[in-house]
Amino acid sequence: MRGSPLARLFLVVYVLLAAYASLYPLEGWRDPGGSAFAFLAAPWPRYVTAFDVAANFFAYAPFGLLCALAVFPGLRGAGAVVCAGLAGTALSLALEAGQSFLPARIASNLDVLCNAVGAVAGGAAAVRLAPWLLEAGPLKRLRETTFLPGAGNDLGLVLLGLWLFIQLNPATLLFGAGDLRDLLQAPAGPAHAPRLFVSIEATTAAANLVAVSLLAAALAVPGAPVRALIAALVVAALAVKTLAFAILMSAEDVFAWLTPGAVQGLAAGALLAFAAVALPRTARLALAAVLLMSATVLVNLAPANPYLGASLKVWEQGSFLNFNGLTHLVSAAWPFAALGYLIALAARVKSAPS
Repeated sequence: MRGSPLARLFLVVYVLLAAYASLYPLEGWRDPGGSAFAFLAAPWPRYVTAFDVAANFFAYAPFGLLCALAVFPGLRGAGAVVCAGLAGTALSLALEAGQSFLPARIASNLDVLCNAVGAVAGGAAAVRLAPWLLEAGPLKRLRETTFLPGAGNDLGLVLLGLWLFIQLNPATLLFGAGDLRDLLQAPAGPAHAPRLFVSIEATTAAANLVAVSLLAAALAVPGAPVRALIAALVVAALAVKTLAFAILMSAEDVFAWLTPGAVQGLAAGALLAFAAVALPRTARLALAAVLLMSATVLVNLAPANPYLGASLKVWEQGSFLNFNGLTHLVSAAWPFAALGYLIALAARVKSAPS
Protein backbone atom coordinates (compact mmCIF):
# COMPACT_ATOMS: atom_id res chain seq x y z
CA MET A 1 0.00 0.00 0.00
CA ARG A 2 1.34 3.42 -0.98
CA GLY A 3 1.42 6.45 1.23
CA SER A 4 -0.27 9.76 0.51
CA PRO A 5 1.83 12.37 -1.35
CA LEU A 6 -1.04 14.82 -0.83
CA ALA A 7 -0.82 14.46 2.97
CA ARG A 8 2.94 15.02 2.84
CA LEU A 9 2.52 18.11 0.69
CA PHE A 10 -0.12 19.52 3.05
CA LEU A 11 2.22 18.77 5.98
CA VAL A 12 5.05 20.80 4.44
CA VAL A 13 2.72 23.72 3.78
CA TYR A 14 1.30 23.51 7.30
CA VAL A 15 4.78 23.60 8.86
CA LEU A 16 5.64 26.72 6.85
CA LEU A 17 2.40 28.41 7.87
CA ALA A 18 2.91 27.47 11.53
CA ALA A 19 6.44 28.86 11.46
CA TYR A 20 5.28 32.18 10.03
CA ALA A 21 2.38 32.50 12.49
CA SER A 22 4.65 31.65 15.45
CA LEU A 23 7.36 34.16 14.48
CA TYR A 24 5.09 36.94 13.20
CA PRO A 25 5.79 39.87 12.81
CA LEU A 26 9.37 38.73 12.06
CA GLU A 27 10.98 42.01 13.10
CA GLY A 28 13.02 43.38 15.96
CA TRP A 29 15.30 40.35 16.27
CA ARG A 30 17.68 40.64 19.22
CA ASP A 31 19.97 38.52 21.40
CA PRO A 32 17.95 37.05 24.30
CA GLY A 33 21.02 37.33 26.54
CA GLY A 34 21.04 33.66 27.44
CA SER A 35 19.90 30.28 26.24
CA ALA A 36 17.04 30.34 23.77
CA PHE A 37 15.59 27.37 25.68
CA ALA A 38 15.62 29.06 29.09
CA PHE A 39 11.84 29.24 28.99
CA LEU A 40 11.66 25.48 29.59
CA ALA A 41 12.88 25.91 33.18
CA ALA A 42 10.81 29.03 33.83
CA PRO A 43 7.75 28.96 36.14
CA TRP A 44 4.32 28.46 34.58
CA PRO A 45 2.90 31.67 33.14
CA ARG A 46 1.09 33.69 35.81
CA TYR A 47 -1.90 34.44 33.61
CA VAL A 48 -3.31 31.56 31.61
CA THR A 49 -6.55 31.80 29.66
CA ALA A 50 -8.66 28.99 28.31
CA PHE A 51 -8.45 30.62 24.89
CA ASP A 52 -4.64 30.44 24.82
CA VAL A 53 -4.64 26.79 25.90
CA ALA A 54 -7.27 25.85 23.32
CA ALA A 55 -5.57 27.84 20.56
CA ASN A 56 -2.23 26.13 21.11
CA PHE A 57 -3.89 22.71 21.30
CA PHE A 58 -5.93 23.11 18.13
CA ALA A 59 -3.07 24.76 16.23
CA TYR A 60 -1.05 21.53 16.44
CA ALA A 61 -3.85 18.98 16.17
CA PRO A 62 -3.93 19.31 12.35
CA PHE A 63 -0.14 19.02 12.32
CA GLY A 64 -0.32 15.74 14.26
CA LEU A 65 -3.03 14.45 11.95
CA LEU A 66 -1.08 15.31 8.81
CA CYS A 67 2.15 13.92 10.28
CA ALA A 68 0.55 10.55 11.07
CA LEU A 69 -1.04 10.42 7.61
CA ALA A 70 2.28 11.35 5.99
CA VAL A 71 4.13 8.39 7.53
CA PHE A 72 1.34 5.93 6.68
CA PRO A 73 1.67 3.00 5.95
CA GLY A 74 5.28 2.86 7.17
CA LEU A 75 4.07 3.64 10.67
CA ARG A 76 0.65 2.78 12.00
CA GLY A 77 -1.12 2.69 15.32
CA ALA A 78 0.92 3.73 18.36
CA GLY A 79 4.03 4.26 16.25
CA ALA A 80 2.29 6.90 14.14
CA VAL A 81 0.94 8.65 17.26
CA VAL A 82 4.40 8.71 18.87
CA CYS A 83 5.91 10.05 15.65
CA ALA A 84 3.30 12.82 15.48
CA GLY A 85 3.85 13.72 19.15
CA LEU A 86 7.64 13.84 18.86
CA ALA A 87 7.53 15.83 15.63
CA GLY A 88 5.03 18.29 17.10
CA THR A 89 7.13 18.72 20.23
CA ALA A 90 10.30 19.28 18.19
CA LEU A 91 8.60 21.84 15.96
CA SER A 92 7.10 23.66 18.93
CA LEU A 93 10.43 23.73 20.77
CA ALA A 94 12.20 25.15 17.72
CA LEU A 95 9.60 27.86 17.15
CA GLU A 96 9.32 28.81 20.82
CA ALA A 97 13.11 29.09 20.92
CA GLY A 98 12.89 31.34 17.88
CA GLN A 99 10.40 33.52 19.76
CA SER A 100 13.11 34.15 22.38
CA PHE A 101 14.79 36.38 19.79
CA LEU A 102 11.64 38.46 19.16
CA PRO A 103 10.66 41.21 21.62
CA ALA A 104 7.01 41.02 20.55
CA ARG A 105 6.72 37.29 21.38
CA ILE A 106 6.99 35.42 24.67
CA ALA A 107 8.31 31.86 24.65
CA SER A 108 6.30 29.61 26.95
CA ASN A 109 6.76 26.10 28.29
CA LEU A 110 2.97 25.83 28.60
CA ASP A 111 2.63 26.51 24.88
CA VAL A 112 5.02 23.65 24.14
CA LEU A 113 3.00 21.32 26.35
CA CYS A 114 -0.30 22.30 24.72
CA ASN A 115 1.24 21.99 21.26
CA ALA A 116 2.60 18.52 22.06
CA VAL A 117 -0.74 17.33 23.43
CA GLY A 118 -2.49 18.71 20.35
CA ALA A 119 -0.08 16.88 18.05
CA VAL A 120 -0.65 13.61 19.92
CA ALA A 121 -4.42 14.09 19.71
CA GLY A 122 -4.15 14.80 15.99
CA GLY A 123 -2.01 11.70 15.50
CA ALA A 124 -4.51 9.57 17.40
CA ALA A 125 -7.33 10.95 15.24
CA ALA A 126 -5.34 10.14 12.10
CA VAL A 127 -4.90 6.53 13.21
CA ARG A 128 -8.65 6.21 13.54
CA LEU A 129 -9.31 8.02 10.26
CA ALA A 130 -6.53 6.47 8.16
CA PRO A 131 -8.67 3.59 6.84
CA TRP A 132 -11.35 6.11 5.85
CA LEU A 133 -8.91 8.59 4.33
CA LEU A 134 -6.13 6.49 2.80
CA GLU A 135 -7.24 2.91 2.32
CA ALA A 136 -10.67 2.22 0.87
CA GLY A 137 -12.70 5.06 2.35
CA PRO A 138 -14.95 7.52 0.53
CA LEU A 139 -12.40 10.36 0.49
CA LYS A 140 -9.80 8.16 -1.19
CA ARG A 141 -12.38 7.07 -3.76
CA LEU A 142 -13.37 10.70 -4.29
CA ARG A 143 -9.72 11.64 -4.88
CA GLU A 144 -9.24 8.83 -7.39
CA THR A 145 -12.51 9.22 -9.28
CA THR A 146 -12.73 13.03 -9.36
CA PHE A 147 -9.18 14.38 -9.67
CA LEU A 148 -6.27 13.52 -11.91
CA PRO A 149 -3.46 11.54 -10.25
CA GLY A 150 0.10 12.72 -9.75
CA ALA A 151 2.09 15.04 -7.51
CA GLY A 152 1.53 17.98 -9.85
CA ASN A 153 -2.23 17.71 -9.43
CA ASP A 154 -1.79 17.28 -5.67
CA LEU A 155 -0.11 20.69 -5.70
CA GLY A 156 -3.19 22.12 -7.39
CA LEU A 157 -5.39 20.66 -4.66
CA VAL A 158 -3.16 22.31 -2.06
CA LEU A 159 -3.67 25.64 -3.84
CA LEU A 160 -7.43 25.15 -3.66
CA GLY A 161 -7.10 24.37 0.05
CA LEU A 162 -5.10 27.56 0.58
CA TRP A 163 -7.76 29.52 -1.33
CA LEU A 164 -10.32 28.30 1.19
CA PHE A 165 -7.92 29.22 4.00
CA ILE A 166 -7.59 32.86 2.91
CA GLN A 167 -11.35 33.31 3.18
CA LEU A 168 -10.75 33.37 6.95
CA ASN A 169 -9.48 36.96 6.74
CA PRO A 170 -12.48 39.27 7.24
CA ALA A 171 -10.61 42.32 5.96
CA THR A 172 -10.45 41.15 2.33
CA LEU A 173 -12.99 41.51 -0.45
CA LEU A 174 -15.08 38.44 -1.16
CA PHE A 175 -12.71 36.01 -2.94
CA GLY A 176 -10.25 38.88 -3.22
CA ALA A 177 -6.54 38.08 -2.99
CA GLY A 178 -3.19 39.54 -3.92
CA ASP A 179 -3.47 42.82 -1.97
CA LEU A 180 0.14 43.97 -1.66
CA ARG A 181 -0.46 47.47 -0.28
CA ASP A 182 0.17 46.58 3.37
CA LEU A 183 3.25 44.52 2.53
CA LEU A 184 4.69 47.32 0.38
CA GLN A 185 3.62 50.07 2.82
CA ALA A 186 1.48 51.61 0.13
CA PRO A 187 -1.59 53.56 1.32
CA ALA A 188 -5.07 52.42 0.41
CA GLY A 189 -6.92 54.38 -2.24
CA PRO A 190 -9.10 57.33 -1.25
CA ALA A 191 -12.73 56.84 -0.31
CA HIS A 192 -15.21 56.90 -3.19
CA ALA A 193 -18.94 56.63 -3.64
CA PRO A 194 -20.37 53.23 -2.61
CA ARG A 195 -21.63 52.69 -6.18
CA LEU A 196 -18.04 52.53 -7.47
CA PHE A 197 -17.06 50.07 -4.79
CA VAL A 198 -20.05 47.85 -5.61
CA SER A 199 -18.81 47.56 -9.19
CA ILE A 200 -15.23 46.84 -8.14
CA GLU A 201 -16.25 44.24 -5.56
CA ALA A 202 -18.63 42.53 -7.97
CA THR A 203 -15.98 42.36 -10.69
CA THR A 204 -13.32 41.10 -8.29
CA ALA A 205 -15.54 38.41 -6.81
CA ALA A 206 -16.77 37.24 -10.22
CA ALA A 207 -13.31 37.16 -11.81
CA ASN A 208 -11.77 35.22 -8.93
CA LEU A 209 -14.70 32.81 -8.76
CA VAL A 210 -14.35 31.99 -12.45
CA ALA A 211 -10.54 31.67 -12.20
CA VAL A 212 -10.68 29.31 -9.21
CA SER A 213 -13.46 27.31 -10.88
CA LEU A 214 -11.35 26.85 -14.01
CA LEU A 215 -8.39 25.81 -11.86
CA ALA A 216 -10.54 23.17 -10.16
CA ALA A 217 -11.84 22.01 -13.55
CA ALA A 218 -8.25 21.61 -14.79
CA LEU A 219 -7.60 19.13 -11.99
CA ALA A 220 -10.71 17.03 -12.62
CA VAL A 221 -10.68 13.76 -14.55
CA PRO A 222 -12.59 13.63 -17.85
CA GLY A 223 -16.26 13.03 -17.20
CA ALA A 224 -16.19 14.27 -13.60
CA PRO A 225 -19.18 16.37 -12.44
CA VAL A 226 -17.22 19.61 -12.74
CA ARG A 227 -20.16 21.97 -12.18
CA ALA A 228 -21.14 20.13 -9.00
CA LEU A 229 -17.50 20.30 -7.88
CA ILE A 230 -17.44 24.07 -8.49
CA ALA A 231 -20.69 24.54 -6.58
CA ALA A 232 -19.33 22.56 -3.62
CA LEU A 233 -16.10 24.61 -3.65
CA VAL A 234 -17.98 27.93 -3.64
CA VAL A 235 -20.33 26.79 -0.87
CA ALA A 236 -17.32 25.72 1.20
CA ALA A 237 -15.65 29.11 0.65
CA LEU A 238 -18.78 30.99 1.70
CA ALA A 239 -19.10 28.78 4.78
CA VAL A 240 -15.48 29.54 5.74
CA LYS A 241 -16.07 33.27 5.21
CA THR A 242 -19.17 33.16 7.40
CA LEU A 243 -17.32 31.18 10.06
CA ALA A 244 -14.52 33.76 10.08
CA PHE A 245 -16.97 36.59 10.68
CA ALA A 246 -18.76 34.58 13.37
CA ILE A 247 -15.52 33.92 15.29
CA LEU A 248 -13.54 37.09 14.70
CA MET A 249 -16.35 39.64 14.81
CA SER A 250 -19.64 40.13 16.62
CA ALA A 251 -22.67 37.94 15.97
CA GLU A 252 -24.63 40.69 14.23
CA ASP A 253 -21.83 41.06 11.66
CA VAL A 254 -21.72 37.39 10.67
CA PHE A 255 -23.07 38.20 7.19
CA ALA A 256 -21.37 41.58 6.81
CA TRP A 257 -19.44 40.15 3.88
CA LEU A 258 -22.70 39.67 1.92
CA THR A 259 -22.67 43.15 0.41
CA PRO A 260 -24.47 44.22 -2.79
CA GLY A 261 -21.22 43.86 -4.72
CA ALA A 262 -20.62 40.38 -3.31
CA VAL A 263 -24.13 39.26 -4.28
CA GLN A 264 -23.73 40.55 -7.83
CA GLY A 265 -20.28 39.03 -8.15
CA LEU A 266 -21.48 35.65 -6.91
CA ALA A 267 -24.36 35.55 -9.36
CA ALA A 268 -22.34 36.68 -12.36
CA GLY A 269 -19.32 34.56 -11.47
CA ALA A 270 -21.36 31.39 -11.04
CA LEU A 271 -23.04 31.82 -14.42
CA LEU A 272 -19.75 32.58 -16.17
CA ALA A 273 -17.95 29.71 -14.45
CA PHE A 274 -20.58 27.14 -15.43
CA ALA A 275 -20.30 28.33 -19.04
CA ALA A 276 -16.50 28.64 -19.13
CA VAL A 277 -15.85 25.03 -18.09
CA ALA A 278 -17.12 24.00 -21.54
CA LEU A 279 -14.15 25.74 -23.22
CA PRO A 280 -11.14 23.75 -24.46
CA ARG A 281 -8.56 23.05 -21.77
CA THR A 282 -5.93 25.49 -23.08
CA ALA A 283 -8.50 28.27 -23.38
CA ARG A 284 -9.68 27.60 -19.83
CA LEU A 285 -6.16 27.87 -18.45
CA ALA A 286 -5.47 31.10 -20.34
CA LEU A 287 -8.77 32.65 -19.26
CA ALA A 288 -8.14 31.69 -15.63
CA ALA A 289 -4.70 33.33 -15.71
CA VAL A 290 -6.04 36.55 -17.26
CA LEU A 291 -8.92 36.80 -14.81
CA LEU A 292 -6.66 36.06 -11.85
CA MET A 293 -4.22 38.83 -12.67
CA SER A 294 -6.98 41.28 -13.60
CA ALA A 295 -8.69 40.71 -10.27
CA THR A 296 -5.37 41.12 -8.43
CA VAL A 297 -4.74 44.47 -10.09
CA LEU A 298 -8.28 45.55 -9.25
CA VAL A 299 -7.86 44.56 -5.58
CA ASN A 300 -4.78 46.76 -5.32
CA LEU A 301 -6.55 49.72 -6.93
CA ALA A 302 -9.79 49.32 -4.96
CA PRO A 303 -10.90 52.22 -2.74
CA ALA A 304 -11.75 51.76 0.92
CA ASN A 305 -14.65 49.39 1.59
CA PRO A 306 -17.65 51.52 2.69
CA TYR A 307 -19.61 48.46 3.87
CA LEU A 308 -17.05 46.71 6.06
CA GLY A 309 -15.32 49.85 7.27
CA ALA A 310 -17.56 50.39 10.30
CA SER A 311 -17.38 46.73 11.31
CA LEU A 312 -13.61 46.51 10.98
CA LYS A 313 -13.14 49.65 13.07
CA VAL A 314 -14.55 47.84 16.08
CA TRP A 315 -12.82 44.57 15.26
CA GLU A 316 -10.47 43.71 18.10
CA GLN A 317 -7.80 41.47 16.60
CA GLY A 318 -6.34 40.67 20.03
CA SER A 319 -5.18 37.07 20.15
CA PHE A 320 -5.94 36.72 16.43
CA LEU A 321 -3.27 39.23 15.42
CA ASN A 322 -0.72 36.59 14.39
CA PHE A 323 -3.40 34.51 12.64
CA ASN A 324 -4.60 37.58 10.75
CA GLY A 325 -1.04 38.31 9.65
CA LEU A 326 -0.75 34.74 8.38
CA THR A 327 -3.99 34.85 6.38
CA HIS A 328 -2.99 38.20 4.93
CA LEU A 329 0.39 36.87 3.78
CA VAL A 330 -1.15 33.79 2.16
CA SER A 331 -3.83 35.95 0.56
CA ALA A 332 -1.20 38.31 -0.87
CA ALA A 333 0.91 35.48 -2.32
CA TRP A 334 -1.85 33.14 -3.51
CA PRO A 335 -2.67 34.68 -6.93
CA PHE A 336 0.97 34.67 -7.95
CA ALA A 337 1.46 31.05 -6.90
CA ALA A 338 -1.73 30.10 -8.73
CA LEU A 339 -0.61 32.00 -11.84
CA GLY A 340 2.68 30.12 -11.89
CA TYR A 341 0.81 26.86 -11.49
CA LEU A 342 -1.57 27.70 -14.37
CA ILE A 343 1.41 28.55 -16.60
CA ALA A 344 3.02 25.21 -15.70
CA LEU A 345 -0.22 23.38 -16.55
CA ALA A 346 -0.50 25.18 -19.87
CA ALA A 347 3.13 24.34 -20.72
CA ARG A 348 2.49 20.70 -19.88
CA VAL A 349 -0.59 20.65 -22.13
CA LYS A 350 1.38 22.28 -24.97
CA SER A 351 4.26 19.81 -24.69
CA ALA A 352 2.02 16.75 -24.44
CA PRO A 353 2.02 14.59 -27.59
CA SER A 354 -1.14 15.02 -29.68
